[in-house]
Amino acid sequence: MWRNIASNFLTLLVVIVFLLGGAILWGQNQYSSAGPLEEPICLQVPRGSSMRGISENLAEQGAVSNGSIFRIGVDYADKTQLLKAGSWLIPEGSSMNEIADIITRGGASTCGTEVVYRVGVNSAQAEVRELDPSTNRFVERVAFAVGEDVPADYTEVREQADTRYRVAVAEGVTSWQIVNALNSIDALEGEVAEVPPEGSLAPDSYEFSSGDDRASVIQRMRDAQDAILAEIWEERDEGIPLTEPYEALILASIIEKETGVAEERGQVASVFTNRLRQGMRLQTDPTVIYGITNGEGVLGRGLRQSELRRATPYNTYVIEGLPPTPIANPGRDSIEAAVKPLETDYIFFVAKTLNPRDGHLFAETLEEHNQNVAAYRALERAQDDQ
Repeated sequence: MWRNIASNFLTLLVVIVFLLGGAILWGQNQYSSAGPLEEPICLQVPRGSSMRGISENLAEQGAVSNGSIFRIGVDYADKTQLLKAGSWLIPEGSSMNEIADIITRGGASTCGTEVVYRVGVNSAQAEVRELDPSTNRFVERVAFAVGEDVPADYTEVREQADTRYRVAVAEGVTSWQIVNALNSIDALEGEVAEVPPEGSLAPDSYEFSSGDDRASVIQRMRDAQDAILAEIWEERDEGIPLTEPYEALILASIIEKETGVAEERGQVASVFTNRLRQGMRLQTDPTVIYGITNGEGVLGRGLRQSELRRATPYNTYVIEGLPPTPIANPGRDSIEAAVKPLETDYIFFVAKTLNPRDGHLFAETLEEHNQNVAAYRALERAQDDQ
């Protein structure tokens, strides 16, 4: 009798193992095979979403055949905690594995209507953009300055639940400009209690949801800049005339304001590095301007001789070394240039033409520099005579 019971139990166990193995193989096949989606969808993943909620959403929209299998597969691949907020384009026929990769990979959102608030050097502009299915690229529907009367297209997309938002901050803007722009964005709520320290905000593109707190966006910018500065400072060249990360941030902000040509950041950095090493004054106009404006808007005129002679903490024609704070929020490339300058003998530079995008002429001697300055003054006179 007991022998029959044992035999039957072993048979049952074999059947269970066989069925379990088959179920696992079936689940793996379901997870990796083409999915049931017949046309692309734009999957919204709000900040703070859970993988369970997203799996249920995918099942409701017909993107996955079984939400539980999707969750198990994502968990098995150790992707459950990697869910990224955004709007993600899920192509037709996407497998569960492919969908999991899309919503955990991150990067810029890939579908829907997007409102981008661009915080530039002089002004803030909003753009309403829409994905073109034929090219999978966003195209502009309308653009307008933040704070002006808004066009109808903007009002329309603001009322849509699936509209997503992003603020794109350009390198070289001041903290005051960023706060002023954020306070003008009606998709955000709350107030920024005070302007963050200059240089502490990382220029980048930040997605947010309608109703997010302005202070939370500022904090993300601060956290990003802290991380960038710490990372790059650890990789600094030996022998640079900077003693702490904050000095690198100050120098990077000057580099950022002195050139809009990415390729010459290293050369500009070498000029200031050589001047610091030789005990020469930096003699850079952007620091003087910052001392006048405090980073609140643009000067809107040329510097006066009296301003260049006046002893202020930011007048690098008068003071030795660096000014006391950054004069803008520098980007990663300028911070890298500050701690990894090119090795040159340059100690002077002047604009090459009247167009800032044309870059600068660099010189090792005062004689060569004076010739470059004379050429630039001739261009100014020629323009005045026109």
